[in-house]
Amino acid sequence: MNSGLSGYLVLGGVCVGGILLFVAAMVARKLLAPHDPNPAKLTTYESGVDPVGSGWAQTKVRYLAYAFLYLVFAIDTVYLFPWALVLRDSRLGVASLAEMAIFIAVLLVGLAHAARRGVLSWVNDVD
Repeated sequence: MNSGLSGYLVLGGVCVGGILLFVAAMVARKLLAPHDPNPAKLTTYESGVDPVGSGWAQTKVRYLAYAFLYLVFAIDTVYLFPWALVLRDSRLGVASLAEMAIFIAVLLVGLAHAARRGVLSWVNDVD
C-alpha cells in the first residue's frame, strides 16, 4: 500500500468511526429515553425565570469587558509559552526578541486600556 495514502485512510476511518458512534448514541437515546411530554415541560425556560412580558429588556453589556481581558491574556499565553520553549535555539536571534517585544507592547496597550476603563478594579458597583 502506498504510504502517502495510508494517513488519509486512517483519517477517513477515524471520521467514519466518529460518525457511527454519534449515530449509535442518538439511536440509543431515542430508544431508551423516557418520553412524557406535558404542558409544563414544553414551556420556555430561561435561566430559571418564567418568560413574561414582551421579552425585550435593556441590560448593560459588561461581558464585553471580561471577554476583552480574556482575549488579552489568552493570546498572551498562546504566543509566549511556545516562544519561551524554543528560546534556547540560537537561530532565533535578535529579530525574534524584537518581535516579542512588539507583541508584548501591543498587549500592554490593551491592558492599559482595560485599566483606564476601570475593568481591572475588583469592586462590585451596584447600579
